[in-house]
Order: sequence, then structure tokens, then C-alpha cells
Amino acid sequence: MSRKFSLYLLSLTVTLSIFCFVSLTAFAKGGSMSEEHQTMETGRLHSVSKPEAEKTPPPVSGKIVETMNSGGYTYLLLEKEGKQTWAAITEMDVSVGQEITLAPGHYMVNFTSKTLDRTFDAIIFSPGPLSGHGSSPSTKKMGIGSKNTTVHADEKVEVKKATGANVYTVAELYQKSKRLDKKKVSIQGKVMKVSVGIMGKNWLHIQDGTGDEKNNTHDLVVTTQDQPSVDDVVKVDGTLYVNKDFGSGYKYDVIVEEAHISKE
Repeated sequence: MSRKFSLYLLSLTVTLSIFCFVSLTAFAKGGSMSEEHQTMETGRLHSVSKPEAEKTPPPVSGKIVETMNSGGYTYLLLEKEGKQTWAAITEMDVSVGQEITLAPGHYMVNFTSKTLDRTFDAIIFSPGPLSGHGSSPSTKKMGIGSKNTTVHADEKVEVKKATGANVYTVAELYQKSKRLDKKKVSIQGKVMKVSVGIMGKNWLHIQDGTGDEKNNTHDLVVTTQDQPSVDDVVKVDGTLYVNKDFGSGYKYDVIVEEAHISKE
């Protein structure tokens, strides 16, 4: 009897082990599906709060059926062959009914414009119209802060150079850019233009009265998460980069990134 009872216990143990294994496998499979669903949901929400460029589309063209200006940009709703596409370019004069062709740009999903208080399901940030379209100079190399979009002041800008370590004027940053590449720098200047929430950053044009306007060394582009106002005199602390190319024409000889902005 003792031997039979031992065999019975062994059989029961094996059966329970198989049952537990199957149950745990099924549970684990169900858990993975839940986690996958959760990750997809998080990714969808993440793309809403922090838009990212996903691909570079071909040139986009069509008739302008809606347009608005905000934050230094012109937003265009283009229609072609029954399909509508939102695009954004550096602010320029356009009109509803106008036909336009835009250079390839950054394709962004669930982009939220803070200045418009509006979310676009999809939008293309283009360097600008191709030659012969629109009323402002255009080139495939045109981008935020590129030579074609530097800000020209209506009145003379004069800002005193700050004191402290790693402090430079705008002109000095251009002159010493190769030596300062990927190094921390500080500069004090006047905010000439602000473009909010482009590629997850705020884009500033800073001038201090130094540099050569003819050679475009008077205007410095800065990216930051801070949001000063136009005409503010601020101190910029960030990292300088030389020949920074974001693709699709967004290229800069000199740019200061990841900057902290403090109002003077």
C-alpha cells in the first residue's frame, strides 16, 4: 500500500506541475499583451506631448485653402487632388487660393503649437517654397536661423557684454567658432525673434550689436526649453555647435543649443 500511495503522490505532483506550468504560461502571455498595449498607448501620448520628426517627405504642393501666422511661422493647409496636408514655413505673405510648392521638410505627428493652442495630427515643417513660388527668398538650404531667415533689426541694437567665464559677443562666437565647437559658452543679447515648439524646442534669434550684417555674423540662433519674449535682454548659457545639420535644409554655421535663458 505504501508503494501505491507513493506512486499516487508522484502522479499527483506531476499533474499539478503541468497544470501550474500551463496556467503560468497563459498568464504570462496575457500579461505581455497588456504590457504591449500599455506601451503603445504611452507612445501615442508621448508623441502628442513631444513631437518628433519621423521621415522626410517629398516636396509638397497644392492650393492654399487655409492659412494663419503664429510664432514666426506661416501655417498652410494645402489641397491637391482631394487630399489636404498641413505645412509650416518661416513667416511670409501668402493668400488663400494661391498655388505653392514647398521644399521637403520634417514630417511631424501630433504636433501641438502652443502659440495657436492647437494640435495637428500631421504637419510638414518645410524650409520654404521652391524657387518661383511665394513672395520671399527661398532655397532648399533655408531653415530656422539660416542665412535666409536671419533677423534684420529696424533700429540699432546695443547690449553690453556680460562678465564672467566663457563669455563672448555674437561676433566673437562666429570668429572663434571652430575652437569653441561643443564647448560651453555664455552671451548676453537682445531677443529678436522667438519660434515656439518646433521639433520640441524653442528657437531664438539673439543679437548684441556686434558682427557683420552683410556676412550674417550679427545674428545667433539659440535653441532652448525656456521662452523669453521678443525685445527681452537675456543671458544665454549653452553649448556651441559648428555646422549643425538637422537635415532638410535646417543647417547652421553656428548655433547654441540646450541653452538656459535668464532675463537680465
